[in-house]
Amino acid sequence: MKVLYFAWVRERIGKGEETIDLPADVVTIADLIGHLKGRGEEYAYAFENATVIRAALDQVHAKHDAPLAGAATIAFFPPMTGG
Repeated sequence: MKVLYFAWVRERIGKGEETIDLPADVVTIADLIGHLKGRGEEYAYAFENATVIRAALDQVHAKHDAPLAGAATIAFFPPMTGG
């Protein structure tokens, strides 16, 4: 799965994207966040407050309990404001 990181999530991890093979037990966005947090301190730091992280599956906003099955890309980004 292609994983994209934006804004301070990208800055904390140190890369804008990567392709990862999902373990069998990673079936939701929340599972993926938990998996990523275990990949090193930079990931743990980026996802330390996972409740504020937003996600999109194939460019469609999704909640953390959304299944990953069938998605090619996931993007993680902080909450956005604007006008």
